[in-house]
Amino acid sequence: MKTRFTVALSVVAGIVLGAAAVQTLHAQAKPPVYVVGEIDVREPEPYFKGYVPGASKAVVDGGGKYVVRGGKSVSFYGEPPKLIAVMVFESMEKAEAAFGSAAYKEAKAVGDKYAKFRVYAVEGLPQ
Repeated sequence: MKTRFTVALSVVAGIVLGAAAVQTLHAQAKPPVYVVGEIDVREPEPYFKGYVPGASKAVVDGGGKYVVRGGKSVSFYGEPPKLIAVMVFESMEKAEAAFGSAAYKEAKAVGDKYAKFRVYAVEGLPQ
């Protein structure tokens, strides 16, 4: 009887400790960071040929992943931008590094000739 009680108590203690560890790890998870680009393209052909390849490479090389890239959008309120891009990064630091990189700055200098940009980062909810 005493052995069964000890085993049962050990199992319960293990479950409690495991649950606490999971909660602690979940609380430590960094939220993903979303970078939103609202882009009004003035000259599409040179924009897509001169800016997009270099900027896309800089984002992907910096650890970003595109989740929205153009596509149809519907405005519920206000004037919509002509083009939207949304990228996700593991952290704000990685997003800042990607958009602060020499490769991105070089692409952006070209893009500024053909489009007006509004680009910002926002932390998402922990996954």
